[in-house]
Amino acid sequence: MNSREEQLKAFDRLLTIMDELREECPWDRKQTMESLRPLTIEETYELGDAILDKDIEEVRKELGDLLLHLVFYAKIGSESNDFDIADVANGICEKLISRHPHIYGDVKVENEEDVKKNWENLKLKEGKKSVLEGVPGSLPALVKASRIQDKVAGVGFDWEEPQQVFEKLEEELHELQEEVNIADKDKMEAEFGDVMFSMINYARFLKINPENALERTNKKFIARFKYLEQKAAEKNIALKDMTLAEMDVYWNEAKKL
Repeated sequence: MNSREEQLKAFDRLLTIMDELREECPWDRKQTMESLRPLTIEETYELGDAILDKDIEEVRKELGDLLLHLVFYAKIGSESNDFDIADVANGICEKLISRHPHIYGDVKVENEEDVKKNWENLKLKEGKKSVLEGVPGSLPALVKASRIQDKVAGVGFDWEEPQQVFEKLEEELHELQEEVNIADKDKMEAEFGDVMFSMINYARFLKINPENALERTNKKFIARFKYLEQKAAEKNIALKDMTLAEMDVYWNEAKKL
């Protein structure tokens, strides 16, 4: 591992390169915060993929890409005299100190839950009118639901036991089935959303990240379906010409693999 001095030197090197690219490279010179935004989102998802794949080397690379974006935004901010990378770093340092009075003050905590509750209460004291203000509107719905539930739980709006959440899930499934029987599309969608919200809440009580769980299933399905495609290609059979029973044979083989 590199020493603190070597780490700071590497960061200074990145800042120097960013200055040079912004001044000399036509592409880098053209970028704005708005043009970088979709690229940053893409890089974040690529980092997420590497983490789920447990590919540490890829995690290192993707962190580098994200770090470049952070430095890039700060460089653009400095050009308009709004802020620079020091302002960004000092801002988060001050926030961390103020949000951790159990480390930098005299507040006592017993566990992680106490820390989370203090965190949300401190945000309200800082002027936020709602604990939900910190949930970005552009988050994907599944991630947003998870963050909403985390935040309201931080101020005590929560179930007491996992069994209560499971019973709520069963209730929502029953209500969904009732609307399916009636075949009211709008109400079916509403009830389906309630089921998903309850599932995500149950995952939280089981200490399972629902986004990670679903993506794990996505990757598993993709791997098995590609195996099915490979076997069909080896036999020169188009998937559309195979029966479900034939597909099921290869699907079960893929499951064993």
